Amino acid sequence: MSAAAVSAVAAEAPARRASRGSLPGFGLSLGITVSYLSLIVLIPLAGLVWKTASMDPGALARAVMSSRALAAYRLSFGGALVAGGVNVVFGLVLAWVLVRYDFPGRSIVDAAIDLPFALPTAVAGIALTTLYVEQGWIGRFLEPHGLKVAFARAGVVIAMVFVGLPFVVRTVQPVLVDLDVHMEEVAATLGASRLYTLRRVILPAVLPAAMTGFALAFARALGEYGSIVFISGNMPGKTEIAPLLIVTKLEQFDYQGATAIALVVLLASFAALFTINTLQARIRR
Repeated sequence: MSAAAVSAVAAEAPARRASRGSLPGFGLSLGITVSYLSLIVLIPLAGLVWKTASMDPGALARAVMSSRALAAYRLSFGGALVAGGVNVVFGLVLAWVLVRYDFPGRSIVDAAIDLPFALPTAVAGIALTTLYVEQGWIGRFLEPHGLKVAFARAGVVIAMVFVGLPFVVRTVQPVLVDLDVHMEEVAATLGASRLYTLRRVILPAVLPAAMTGFALAFARALGEYGSIVFISGNMPGKTEIAPLLIVTKLEQFDYQGATAIALVVLLASFAALFTINTLQARIRR
């Protein structure tokens, strides 16, 4: 082989390695990834779609469009959206405090953020209910003013906020750690106010991470069950969430109705997450 041919082969080698990826055995790794994803996610979801497709169209419409199901959809998706928005605001503030300030008990606060990850959801539901009932530590101050939390829709939102907060904090926190403080100092030197620096320097840097945290918190709240069933009261048409309605259908041996409602929640969740990811990609560009 001539020297020119050897040089050409050597020049093409990095490109071939880059096209195959940095991991060795790309074909084997890809096969394992697709197989695992199919077994854990794709095949169960395909079974859900197949089970629902076998239903009579009239029965399917009655199952997914009943007044009880529509009320459960509104509460689940509306509560998840509100909880996600609340978590984005306060999650940003909490992450900012943990990154930028050093204060006594900081490590305790930092560790407490991860409690919803490790705490059993049933325990969280019992704790929240104990706090917000009429004679609870917090509820006793709210009830006289007509603010009912336990066994009401507000309790559902609070439980969703509780389980979703860590996702926002842990998503935004690394971005704030990597954010160069000198950029803020330069902005201040050039005469920018604190509000202008926040709006034009800090928020654009953390917005993609905040949207990722919102999507994770929204998905977590939408699928939450254990911590909500205790504090909501589970009143059909009022405080009943979609996951609880699915479980109720299963307990009544109405498997087709349960799968139909689950498919609606699945499709709506996918559409919401797809929209959020699309907006996030546009913001990054």
